[in-house]
Amino acid sequence: MNADNRRLDLILAGAVLCLLVLPWYKIRSGFFGFGWIGDMLARPDLWPGAFQAAAGRWQLWPVLLLVAAVAGLRLTAPSGAARGRWLVRLGVLGLAWLVVEGLSVGTRGWNWGLLERLLGEVAGQPAFGAGAVMLGLFFACLISFGAAERGALKGDAFVLTAIVLLILLVAVFVFYPILSIFTGAFQDFDGSFTAQGVRRNIGDPKIWSLSCLTGGGPCGVAWRTLFLALCTASATTVLGLAFALVATRTRFPFKRGLRLLTVLPIITPPFVVGLALTMLLGRSGTLTQLIEAATGLELGRWLYGLTGIWLAQVLSFTPIAFLVLIGVVEGVSPAMEEASQTLRAGRWRTFRKVSLPLMAPGLANAFLIGFIESMADFGNPLVLGGSGGVLSTEIFFSVVGAQNDPSRAAVLAAVLLFFTLSAFLAQRLWLSGRSFATVGGKGDGGRHALLPARVAAPVIGLVALWSLFTVIVYAMILFGGFVKLWGLDHTLTLDHYIRAFGISLDGGLRWTGVAWNSFWTTMTIALIAAPLTAGVGLLTGWLIARQRFPGKAAFEFALMMSFAIPGTVIGISYIMAFNLPPIQMTGTALILVACFVFRNMPVGVRGGVAAMAQLDTSLDEASLTLGANSGRTLRRVILPLLRPAILAALVYSFVRAITSISAVIFLVSAKYNMATAYIVGLVENGQYGVAIAYSSVLIVVMVAVIGIFQLLVGERRLRRPAASEAAA
Repeated sequence: MNADNRRLDLILAGAVLCLLVLPWYKIRSGFFGFGWIGDMLARPDLWPGAFQAAAGRWQLWPVLLLVAAVAGLRLTAPSGAARGRWLVRLGVLGLAWLVVEGLSVGTRGWNWGLLERLLGEVAGQPAFGAGAVMLGLFFACLISFGAAERGALKGDAFVLTAIVLLILLVAVFVFYPILSIFTGAFQDFDGSFTAQGVRRNIGDPKIWSLSCLTGGGPCGVAWRTLFLALCTASATTVLGLAFALVATRTRFPFKRGLRLLTVLPIITPPFVVGLALTMLLGRSGTLTQLIEAATGLELGRWLYGLTGIWLAQVLSFTPIAFLVLIGVVEGVSPAMEEASQTLRAGRWRTFRKVSLPLMAPGLANAFLIGFIESMADFGNPLVLGGSGGVLSTEIFFSVVGAQNDPSRAAVLAAVLLFFTLSAFLAQRLWLSGRSFATVGGKGDGGRHALLPARVAAPVIGLVALWSLFTVIVYAMILFGGFVKLWGLDHTLTLDHYIRAFGISLDGGLRWTGVAWNSFWTTMTIALIAAPLTAGVGLLTGWLIARQRFPGKAAFEFALMMSFAIPGTVIGISYIMAFNLPPIQMTGTALILVACFVFRNMPVGVRGGVAAMAQLDTSLDEASLTLGANSGRTLRRVILPLLRPAILAALVYSFVRAITSISAVIFLVSAKYNMATAYIVGLVENGQYGVAIAYSSVLIVVMVAVIGIFQLLVGERRLRRPAASEAAA
């Protein structure tokens, strides 16, 4: 009970601070500049919530009364189930009032004419600021603390608070923006309700046609996208597993180089990979001309369409499958493999009957991520799609193209969401009721068994061929940065690098290159977003894998929405949702960070769930039995065993923050311009050499930062050291 009161006292003190000290409304010059402190008394728009209410903003009085009611409840009621019920009610009422008040009153007064006719005119209000946001978190904590006092989840306040805050964040940064897109489907140009656009598009043959099966024309965009996603997911899962096995279960002599090659495609802007493939395999590509000269065959435009998109997607997304599977392959207990061989099973039978089945969660998650990545990919289809568009590009052109048809974009987005969530459900059904735990609380001995010869030979051959192809593609990219005009004038030069990243020492160090501003902005935002994405994703994965709470399945589905929707739709929905009160973030760094965190969080979630499926629950139970709470158990027991998953989440989120283009193109501003958006501008202006030079520098920087992440996270060890290691 003392712990319950201490928690309540702490958040009450924070609520009073929000109401008396922090500005209630948004500060245009930026909160963290702290320049507003000196002007706070003289400017009413900077006043905290309590003073805003006293100045006549009646819509803030319910907030003050709710906080006062919580304080009175703390002073008069003891900790227990009765007080817990009231805390939950007050928290729900507080959040509900903030939502209603924020959405109903805009900068010019009521947002809906009906409210103005019923209640009369009201003064407009700016977007919520630090005070309002922090008070919203206070009401969310009231809900979790009240549920803990009622005994929910055994009274574990840490778990309940994590669940409530994650639900709140997902509602604000996933559901609210997507809802903004779908409401636009049922609005006419004058804002009135209409369903005509939805009825017109839902049965469009261009979406659902199967005439390709009878030779009567191309298939609808929905079936083309589904077929492409299945092919991409299958290929990336097989290649990712092959790379993971070669890196951990063979004596392949170039393992470090192999790991670098698997990371290179994911740290490259997608359109650069597409451009390199065009220069290599396009109609006038280098390799195409060599093949035609040697064989006399006319290869034509085979690269432009689903084949070229598939090739670029496999090249781009195989590293994601590798990052998911490497921890899973390493997590298979060596003791289990040794036990199988002790019982006279050969290496092939051990691999087929023991090792491979225990990798099932990782394989399923790698396939799911590859499927969703293909569905949501925008850059590769835009460069290589030709006349064979996919859902992501069709949505883009429906929103920003000449069509200007938001209802069509909403219908296409719903189709895409149906496919991705169906794949997610199929994965859950396949894995349900099975146990894959391989790491228990006992010391684990032995070393991983090497692949049998009948598996090692084809796997190494496949990896070697794909690695060679990757090297050739990246050689083309590197070559393009050092020639005057790629494809026409191959005179070697450093002009592109000097123009992008020039430095002058006249009168002191000056960054004279045209790319420096966007480079520093990109690095700063990516380094902020990466740990936030990894932390939120792994915490969510731990809750899904280890906790039981009502609505967990729906919560897990909701998390996949931001990952399943194309980046173009995410970017447009963020603009529509956060360009006006109550939450106004457009043109700031915060909207970019929020987009990256909640767009990329599902990878950390899926990687965490797959990794924790291999950790026996007895580890958690032993820690809790010894008196540790859930937070300490997570920090001291679970996280050290999740180092591969942590590294994968950090690497993926950092890289995607730098290389994403589809959402970023809508969210950048003159002050916060990201690298990919800047490179797109260079390409549009025909400055291909500078664009490739910029991309090459980004690749080098990302490799260096990934190496630093590896050193900071360290490695998880589940085996005893070899004799040579022990002697050393």
